[in-house]
Amino acid sequence: MTEEEKKGKTESKTGGSGEAVLKPDPSKEGDSVRISSDVIAVITSLISSDIPGITGLSGGMVGGIAERLGRRDMTKGIKVDVNEDRVTIDISVIVEYGKSIVDSTDKLKKEIRTNVEKSTGLTVEAINIYVQGINVPEEELKEEESGEKK
Repeated sequence: MTEEEKKGKTESKTGGSGEAVLKPDPSKEGDSVRISSDVIAVITSLISSDIPGITGLSGGMVGGIAERLGRRDMTKGIKVDVNEDRVTIDISVIVEYGKSIVDSTDKLKKEIRTNVEKSTGLTVEAINIYVQGINVPEEELKEEESGEKK
C-alpha cells in the first residue's frame, strides 16, 4: 500500500471504468468505496435542473436520438474526469432567454461544487460550462411573430 492510500486518498480509475476508489479508513486495508463517474454526472444533472435560468442540458445528436426513443439519459451533456482525489466536470447547458447567463452559470458552478464535494468527498478541481443554446419560451415567440410587445 502506498503512502497516499494509507492517508485515505482517492485512486484514479479513469481508464475504462471511470470511477474513483475511496479508502475512507486506512486501518481497514481491504475496504474501499467505488464511485462511478456516472454517479457524479447524475448529481450534476439533478442540480442543474434546480437552477433558475438553466432550462436543460445539451447532449448532442446521440442524446437527442435516445430521448426520441423514449430513453432519458441523466448524464447527457456531462463529462466527468476523475484524477486521484480530484474531479473535473464539463457540462453543456441551455439557458433561458432573458436571464443572466453569468448569474445562472455562476450559481450552477457553486451548487455543483458544493454538492459533489459534500456527497463524494472528492475535490472538484474545475467546472467547465458550455452554453450550447438559448430557450425562448413559446409565448415570447408568439409575441414576436404577431408583433406584440408587453
